[in-house]
Amino acid sequence: MRMPPAVREQHGNERRPDPAAMTVRTQRRHAAGLLTLVFAGAFSAVTAPAAGQVGTVAFANSGAPAAQPAFLEGLALLHNFEYGRAARAFREAQRIDPDFAMAYWGEAMTYNHGLWFEQDSAAARAVLVRLAETRPARRAKAKTTREQDWLDAVETLYGEGSGPARDSAYAIAMQRMHQAYPDDAEAAAFYALALLGTAHDGRHIPTYMRAAAIVEETFRDHPGHPGAAHYLIHAYDDPVHAPLGMRAARAYSVIAPDAGHAQHMTSHIFVAMGMWDDVVKANENATRVVDMQRAAAGQPASACGHYNYWLEYGYLMQGRTAAAKRLLTECRDRAVGDPGASHGSHTVDPDNTLIGSLIQMRTRFLLDTDDWTGDVAGWTLTASLAPAMRVSLAFTDGYGAWRRGDLDAARSALETLARARNALGPAVRTPTDAFAVRAAILEQELTGIVALMERRGDDAVRVLSEAARAEEVMPFEFGPPFVDKPTHELLGDVLMKLYRSVEAAAAYEAALARAPQRVPALHGLAGAAEAAGNVARADEARRRIAAIRSSAGR
Repeated sequence: MRMPPAVREQHGNERRPDPAAMTVRTQRRHAAGLLTLVFAGAFSAVTAPAAGQVGTVAFANSGAPAAQPAFLEGLALLHNFEYGRAARAFREAQRIDPDFAMAYWGEAMTYNHGLWFEQDSAAARAVLVRLAETRPARRAKAKTTREQDWLDAVETLYGEGSGPARDSAYAIAMQRMHQAYPDDAEAAAFYALALLGTAHDGRHIPTYMRAAAIVEETFRDHPGHPGAAHYLIHAYDDPVHAPLGMRAARAYSVIAPDAGHAQHMTSHIFVAMGMWDDVVKANENATRVVDMQRAAAGQPASACGHYNYWLEYGYLMQGRTAAAKRLLTECRDRAVGDPGASHGSHTVDPDNTLIGSLIQMRTRFLLDTDDWTGDVAGWTLTASLAPAMRVSLAFTDGYGAWRRGDLDAARSALETLARARNALGPAVRTPTDAFAVRAAILEQELTGIVALMERRGDDAVRVLSEAARAEEVMPFEFGPPFVDKPTHELLGDVLMKLYRSVEAAAAYEAALARAPQRVPALHGLAGAAEAAGNVARADEARRRIAAIRSSAGR
C-alpha cells in the first residue's frame, strides 16, 4: 500500500545488529563528480550496513569540489527515496557552496514523490527561490548548458497547471534531456521515473514497460546505480512481470545497504512471486537499517508502519504466528500509548498514522490466522479514525461475525461499513480514489457474506462474483492484499460452504494468479480440489504449503 515518505523513513523493529557481522566497508572518493562505494566483502542479507553505502552515481556539475561528497550523497539518497536524508545532504552542499545551482535542484526534487502521486510544490518553489528570486535569475546561476537544462526541467515540474499536467510536461522535458544526453545515466534514470509518475489512472503497463526499457540499459551499463535497480523493480512489481525484476531485486540490497527503502523495495518482487523467506529477510533488513539510524539520532525503534506491515505479512505466510503477533503487539503499544500518533480524520492512507498502521496490521493478522477467539479479535480502538480505517475495522468485524456465526453483528458491521464508504466519496478508479474503490468492493464482499448467512446462497455468489470482477479491473496494487480479503479467495470460501467444490477450486486458482503462493488460497485450493476428486492437485497444493511453512519456528 502506498505510503508518504515522512512515515516510510520511520519504520523498523527492535532487533539490533551484531557489530561482529559487519563485513562491508565503504570508501568514498571524489573524482570528476563521482561517488564510488567500494565493498570489501560480500554483503549478507542479514548483516548490518556501514554508513554511507547508498549506491554509485555520477553527475557532471560546476559545484565547488568541497561540496561534491554531500551533493552526490544527496543524489544517491534521492534515487533511494530517502527523501529527508537527501534534502539534508543537498542543504549541506548549499552551505559549502551557496551558489551551487544543482544542490538547490536536488533539494527541490526531494519534494516530488511521483510514484505516490505526492508533491509539495510550495516547499520545492521555496527552495528554488533561495537560489534566486526569478526563473531567469536562477538559470543564470547555472554555469553550463546541461545544468540549465536540469533547472528548466525542475521549473516545469513545479510550474503552472494541475499536478497531472505538470507531471506530463516534466516527463516530456526529461525525454528531451535523455535524447540530448543519451549517455547520461542520471538523465535516463530520471526520465524513467518521470514516466512512471504519469500513470495517474493507475498502473499502466505500456508506460511501465517503456520506463523499464529505458532503465534496463542504465542498469546494464551502471550496475551500481541505485536508481536503475530501484526503478526497474517498480516497473516490474506485479505477478506477471515480477520475474523480469529478479536481477534488480537481488542487486539492489547490495547496491544500497544503508538505505532502508532499498532493503524493503526488493520485497516488492518477492511478494509478487510468493517468495516468503525473501520477503521476511528484506523487511527484517529494512527495519534493522532504519532502527540503527533512529538509534543514532536518539530515537526509539519504530514499531508500526510499512516495513513492519510487510514483515508481519511474510511471517503470517510462513506460519510464524507468534512473530507476527509480536510485531502487532509492539505496534499497538506504540500507537495507543503515543499521544502524538496523529489520529486525524482527514487522513486516508492507513500508513499515514500509527493508529492506521495498527488497524491495517490487526486486520491482516485476523484475516490470515482466522483466529476470532483470541485476544487480538477483542481489541477495541476508539480513536478518531479516517474513513478508510473505519472501512477496515467494519469489514474485519463483519467477517469475524460470519466466522463466529453472529448474523446480527454481521448486519451491523455492514451498515457501519456502508457509512464509512459513503464518507470516502465515489468509487472513481484512479490512484487517489483507490481507497473508495476498495471500500466499495469490501462492502460487496460483506453483502455477499450476509446473504450467505441468510441462506441466500445464489445471491451471495452473484454479489461476490461482481466484486471479483471489480477487483480484477483495479490497477494492480503490489504488496499485501489491498482488498483485505481477496475477492476470488472469498468467493472460493463461499462456494465451498455451498458444496460447489469445482467452482471453488477455479476461484482459488484465480486468486493465486493474482497473489502467487498466498497460503490461505493454497489451503482453499487443497480442500476444494480434494472435494472435487482431484487428489493430485490437492496434494500438490499441500506440498507447496509445506515448503513455505518449513520456515515456521526458525
